[in-house]
Amino acid sequence: MAFLELNDIHKSYFLGKEEFPVLNGIDLQLDRGEFVSILGESGGGKSTLMNIIGGLDRKFTGQVKVDGRQLDHTKEKQLDNYRRGTIGYIYQSYNLISHLNIVENVLVSLDMTTLKGSQRKERAIALLKKVGLGDHLKKRPSQLSGGQKQRVAIARALASDPEIIIADEPTGALDSRNTAEVLKLLDQIAAEGKLVITVTHSQEVANYGTRIVHLTDGQIDGDTRLKPAYPVPQEDQSEFRARPLSAGASYKNAFKHLTFTFWRNSLIMLGTAIGLFAVLLFSGLGNGVNAFIENQINSMVNPNSVTVFKNPTGKKMSSTELQQSMQQFANDPSKLLLTDDQIDHLRDLKHVNKVEPGYQLSTYTVSYNKKNSSGSGIQTWTKAFSDNTIKTGHKPGDNEIVINKNQAIALTSAKNYKKLQGKTVQLTMQWINKKNQPIQITGKLKVVGFSDNAQALAAATNYHTMRQLIEKKNGVTKANYVSVNVTNSIYVKQVAKKIQNLKDNNKYTYGAITVGDILDTINQYVQIAAIVLSAIAGISLVVSALMIIVTMYMSVAERTKEIGILRALGERKKDIRRLFTAESILIGLFSAALALLLAYGFSSLLNHILYKIVKFNIVQISAANIISTVIIALVISFIAALLPARRASRLNPIDALSAD
Repeated sequence: MAFLELNDIHKSYFLGKEEFPVLNGIDLQLDRGEFVSILGESGGGKSTLMNIIGGLDRKFTGQVKVDGRQLDHTKEKQLDNYRRGTIGYIYQSYNLISHLNIVENVLVSLDMTTLKGSQRKERAIALLKKVGLGDHLKKRPSQLSGGQKQRVAIARALASDPEIIIADEPTGALDSRNTAEVLKLLDQIAAEGKLVITVTHSQEVANYGTRIVHLTDGQIDGDTRLKPAYPVPQEDQSEFRARPLSAGASYKNAFKHLTFTFWRNSLIMLGTAIGLFAVLLFSGLGNGVNAFIENQINSMVNPNSVTVFKNPTGKKMSSTELQQSMQQFANDPSKLLLTDDQIDHLRDLKHVNKVEPGYQLSTYTVSYNKKNSSGSGIQTWTKAFSDNTIKTGHKPGDNEIVINKNQAIALTSAKNYKKLQGKTVQLTMQWINKKNQPIQITGKLKVVGFSDNAQALAAATNYHTMRQLIEKKNGVTKANYVSVNVTNSIYVKQVAKKIQNLKDNNKYTYGAITVGDILDTINQYVQIAAIVLSAIAGISLVVSALMIIVTMYMSVAERTKEIGILRALGERKKDIRRLFTAESILIGLFSAALALLLAYGFSSLLNHILYKIVKFNIVQISAANIISTVIIALVISFIAALLPARRASRLNPIDALSAD
C-alpha cells in the first residue's frame, strides 16, 4: 500500500457559469523514499494538484489517502492538523516572513510542536546549519541571496519533521550552482525516508529525482521510474509531535511584528495614550477634589456627629429631602421645635455618648463701634464642630461668641481684625415667642475667636447663652436641632438610620444628617463633573479606535502572503485572528503604559503648583483608576481589531500565497 494515494481527482474552475476543467481524473500512488517530479507545462494543473495534496485546496472531487486513511477535505480542522504534522512546503518565491530573522522563520513551524522553547531553538539552529547557513543566523531574509533564502525555506519545511515535502518550482529563481545545491538537499531528504514531491517544468530538474510524473491538460500522460526509491529507515518514535499553536506563541509573534513596525504604530499609541491620559487625569482630579472637600469638612466638622432635626412631615425622608423640607418650613419655625422628651429619647440610643440640644437661627447681625455686619446661620456650639473650625481664639463659653473672620474685618479692618478678640459686640437675632410671633433677640457678648469658613460656621455661642437671651425676651426655649455624638465613626450611619426610623403615633419623628450625607451629595456632583469631562476626553478614544481599525486593515493587506504562509504551515483561522487581536491588544497595553507615565508626570506637576495654594494634592490617581484605564485600553484595542482579524482569518490560503 502506497503512503499517498490519489484516486479519480477532478477539479474545475468557473467563470460565471462557464466551467474550465483543470484536473481530469488523476490517479497516483506515491511512497516515502521517493523524489517525485511532477513535470509539465504551465497551466497543466501541476500547482493545483500540489494544493490538493498539501491540503490547501478543498473544492474538488475524488479521494486522497495518507498512510491508508482518507483525508476529508470538507473538515477544516483535519486539514489544519494534516498540514501542521504531515506536510512541509518549499516555494519558488521562498515565502519567508520578512520581519523575522531566519531562526525565527524556522521557529514559526516549530512553535506548533511539543518541543520546549530551548529545544525548538536548538532544532532550528541545527537545521539551518544542516543546510549551510550556520554563519547567517541573525540575518533577515532581505539580507540573503536567493539560494540562501531557499535553504531557509527547506529548513523550515523540515522543522516539524513532516513525512511529505512539497517543493513548488524550488529552483525556478536560482542560478545553476544554487539549483544543484538545492536539488542535492532535496535528494538527501528523500534518502532520509521522506516523500519529496517537486513541481517543475524543467526536464533537467525532473531528471534529478527518482521518478517523473508527466502532467498534460490535467491528466497523467507519463509515469517514468528513473531509479529505485530510497529505502525507508526503520520506524522510530519521533521525540516530538505536532500540536496547535499556543496563545503564548501567538502573542510572542505579535510582539515581534509590533516591535518591527513600532515607529509606524507609535503615533497610534500616542493618540490612544493621550485619550487614556485625559480620562485618567480627570478621574484622579475627581478623587482629589472629593478628598479635599472631605478633608476640609472633617477638619471643621466632627465626623462622629449626627445632626438631628424635627421631621415636620411625619414621613420618612432622606437627608436631601429633609433639608428641602426645612427650607419649606423656614417661615414657620414652630414646626421644627423639639420637646424635652424627644431629646431625652435620643439619649437612650446604643453607641451614643452625648446628646446636645441647640439652636440654629437663619439670620443675625453683629454690631461694634456703630458698624454692623449681617450673617446667615448662627448656632450653638456643640461637639459637631472640630477644634480646627476656630482658626484664632477658642470655642465660646457663657456670654461669648465666635464670629467669622470676614465679619471681623467688616467691623474693623483687614489689618486690625484680630484686635476685636476680647471686645464686646452687640448680637441681634430673629426668633419666635410662645404665640409663634416673630421677636428680636439681642445681647452683648464677648468675641473669643474667629472662624475662616463662613459656610461651615458663620457665628456661634454656647447653648446656655442662647437660651438665656431667648428667655429674656420671652421667646420659645425649645431647641430646634440636636447634636448627637456617636462613640465611633463606624456606627454613625447605623445610628443615623435608627434615628430616622423612630416613630411617634405612627409618624416618623426625626430627620438626621451626617457628614457622610453632606459628602455624598457633594461627591455626587464632583463625580458627575468628572464623568462628563472623562466622556469628552473619551471622544479621542473613539478616534484612536478608528485609527487602530485602519492600521489593522492595512496590516492585513500588507501581510496577506504571511497569512497564506502561516495557514500553509498549519495555523488555524483561530490562530490568525489571535495574531491580529494580540498585536492590537499590545498596542493598547503600550498606550496604557504611556498614558500612566503622562498622567503621573502631569499630576505631579499640577500637585506641585496647586499645593502652594491649597496645601493639598488635588490630583489623586487610585489603583482603581489605573486598572480601569488598562481595561479600557484593552477593550478598545480588542474591539477595534475584531473585524480586521476576522477578515484575515477568512482569507483563502491559496489566494493569500499568490498575493504580491
